Amino acid sequence: MDGYLGVIVIVAVVALLAAGGLLLYFRPGRKAAPPVKPPEKPVLPEQEERPSGVAGEEGGGATTTLPPPVKPAEPAVVAPEIEVPPPSAGRMVRLRSRLARSQSALGRGLLELLSRDRLDDDVWDEVEEKLITADVGVAPTRVIVDDLRTKVKVLGSRTPEELRGLLREELLAQINPDLDRTLRIQKHGERPAVALVVGVNGTGKTTTTGKLARSLVGDGKKVVLGAADTFRAAAADQLQTWGERVGADVVRGPEGGDPASVAFDAVARGIEEKVDVVIVDTAGRLHTKTGLMDELGKVKRVIEKKATVDEVLLVLDATTGQNGMRQAQVFAEVVNITGIALTKLDGTAKGGIVISVQRELGVPVKLAGLGEGPDDLAPFDPEVFVDAILGE
Repeated sequence: MDGYLGVIVIVAVVALLAAGGLLLYFRPGRKAAPPVKPPEKPVLPEQEERPSGVAGEEGGGATTTLPPPVKPAEPAVVAPEIEVPPPSAGRMVRLRSRLARSQSALGRGLLELLSRDRLDDDVWDEVEEKLITADVGVAPTRVIVDDLRTKVKVLGSRTPEELRGLLREELLAQINPDLDRTLRIQKHGERPAVALVVGVNGTGKTTTTGKLARSLVGDGKKVVLGAADTFRAAAADQLQTWGERVGADVVRGPEGGDPASVAFDAVARGIEEKVDVVIVDTAGRLHTKTGLMDELGKVKRVIEKKATVDEVLLVLDATTGQNGMRQAQVFAEVVNITGIALTKLDGTAKGGIVISVQRELGVPVKLAGLGEGPDDLAPFDPEVFVDAILGE
């Protein structure tokens, strides 16, 4: 009995304690603890800008779809700007100051000698030496000195103006202003004129070809260039550059190819496009190699199967003096030279080569290179040249 009574007491105590705890928990005025908010997930910039309502690939949730990468724009190929060269008329007058800087020393030296109080044999020997040193040539020098001695003796008086006039007259007579220096570049009906440019490497042959094309374009003519110097890759590239600058087509062949074939194709292109002039740049290796000179003759013969070769221009470096004369003679034996282009005439005091080369070949100097600029090739003017030698 006592055991049941103990159990009852324990149960009662436990029940009271439980009831007290429940009363404390549910008493009035107690506030519930605020719910804990889950940490916010950072929003990426792409998610902020993405429009709502787009289902993701997994679970139907919203995801960010990146746009495809944009390919960088390829740089546009810019065609070279076509230049409009100035006309060739009056160029030598405009370039006269460059010529005078190199040639005036000859004129001043001659006038100083002729102005001495006494013109004895020693003075005339000095005059002769100065002319020969300037590459005038022995025979023309003797003619000039003999004529001057006679005229000075007849005149009696020797004022600076008279001496300058006498010397100018003699130099002009030897240069021969009456020679026809016109470039033969007139079309033959539907066929273009053909100019062949020959000369030794290093004389400025390819540059002269490019400058001539530029000059003709400036005069309103349509030009095709033939890069027949196939043994020097740089020559074809150089000519290509000249042609692109003025809008002239350039016909070229493989390196080491047949020069005559390139020349033939250039003339054919000129006929097809109805241009005014075809200018063919030829190989300029050593003139002492007979086989190479024969090849030059072949180029001319192949061209003549298609058209007439109207002009054969020999390019000579004025600074080479008498060596240039020997080159001229060898080329003249292979092709019928019709004119001479003297380059670097502003870079030497030996302008007398104009007289000697004309006398030896019997053909006129038609073009003069008077600088490194693209428009520094000028039609040769004898009077401007002599006046540059003598100064104002």
